[in-house]
Formats: sequence, structure tokens, C-alpha cells
Amino acid sequence: MRVVRPEFVPDPSLSREAMETLQREIAETAVFDDDLSVDPETIPASSDSEQTTLSDEAASAPLVAGVDQAFVDDRAVSAVVVTQGGAVVERTHAVERTEIPYVPGLLSFREGSAILAALDRIEHDPDVLLVDGSGRIHFREAGLATHVGVTVDVPTVGVAKNLLCGAPERPLDGGFPEGTRVPIHADDAIETATAGTHVGDAVQTRQYDSPNRHVNPLVVSPGHRASAETATDLVLATAAGYKLPEPTRLADRAADEAKTEVP
Repeated sequence: MRVVRPEFVPDPSLSREAMETLQREIAETAVFDDDLSVDPETIPASSDSEQTTLSDEAASAPLVAGVDQAFVDDRAVSAVVVTQGGAVVERTHAVERTEIPYVPGLLSFREGSAILAALDRIEHDPDVLLVDGSGRIHFREAGLATHVGVTVDVPTVGVAKNLLCGAPERPLDGGFPEGTRVPIHADDAIETATAGTHVGDAVQTRQYDSPNRHVNPLVVSPGHRASAETATDLVLATAAGYKLPEPTRLADRAADEAKTEVP
């Protein structure tokens, strides 16, 4: 998968001010409306086992790629797993040095190079990417998923485990039933969006039956060429009994396996 907008390739040597300026430009370029060929309703239900053989139904399903990272000292290990109808059709990974420490809001400048290197190695062209990280729910509407999606110009969804900014319509610590979506709106912390704009959802993909414990929801937001509603639909369509949607769950596992090979 080639880089379409080289001017947005993450450069960790930039100053913080220059990074934030670039993110504002990325947000202006990003499309937060549906511009994709994937209908979530056409994605066959995923199973919780890793298939490698396509059924007739799966062979015509969209290609959905999961992207996740692991770390070994100062190196980022980025894994990409391409799925189709619940079956894995391709996997790869890349290892790149992290040139800067973790800074909230500037994650793409730390991890983006490894992700782009991994995407460059895949032979399939995914219809949509599910990236472990924020999309539009970001201080400048340019989280990791948006940065990557705009750079390669592919429909992208951000799947984060924690809320970076934004105002949920209700508290997120209540232990919601599976399938619940809680809209998240732009607040004063999102400098590039009008207050009240629907920027994503808290999404409950899995929940325990026990009243004594609960699973926290995922924070889902459009990265590029998808609306907030469709981003959530895609995550729910690819959920398979785990908290993470199946493509990113498999990518998470692949990244952990790949980092054992790093010297």
C-alpha cells in the first residue's frame, strides 16, 4: 500500500509546534463523511478462531485490515492483519526505531513510520483499516488513525481503549450492555472542531454477565473517509466475542508474536 500524500509522512525530527501545525493540515484534508465502498452489513459475522480458508460468502466480502503496535525498548513493532469474511488472507509486520518518547496527542510521530512500513509490505489493498489509536477524537482531529488514513488515502477507523478528549453524552463507567453506543461530542479540548460536533462513540463490543464486574467500552472515531456512525457500525460488525474487533485483535496478537523475534 503506497503513500499517497508524502507531505504528511510523520517526521519525528519536527518541533512540537511544527507537528501540531501539520496535524491541523491533516485534519483539514481528512474526510469525516462516508467515502468508502464497504457496507458494514455486508461483512459476514466473524468467528473467534483464526480461519485461513475463504468460504464462497467470504470471498466476496470486503477486505478489512487491523493495525496494532508493540514495543521492544526503543523500537516499534507494527503488525497488519488483513481479513476477509473472518478469514486471514495476509499478515505482515515492520520494525522501526522510535525517535521520540510518548507525548499525548503526538502518537503518530512516534509510531507512524512503523505502521507505514508495515502497510507498504502488504500485497492486498484493504477496503478499510481499523487502527489501534484515536481518529477524529483528538485535540486537533488528527489522531494516529487519521494521520495514517490521510497519508495513504484509505478509509480508516480509530479504535482506542481510552478517551483522549471529547464529551460523552453520559459517563462511561456504567458497564453498558453489548451493542451500546454512547455518542461523544467535541468539547473545548478539540481546538479544530465546533463544540457539540459528533466526533465518535464509546462502543460496548463485549460485556460480562456478572453484575460485579464489567468491560469498559472502546472509543471509536472516524479516521478518514468514514462518518462516526459508519465507524461504529464497522467495529460492531467485526466484533467476535472479544473487546477488540477481530482484525485489531489479530493484529495485537501478531505484534506481540513479532516482537519476540526482535533482537
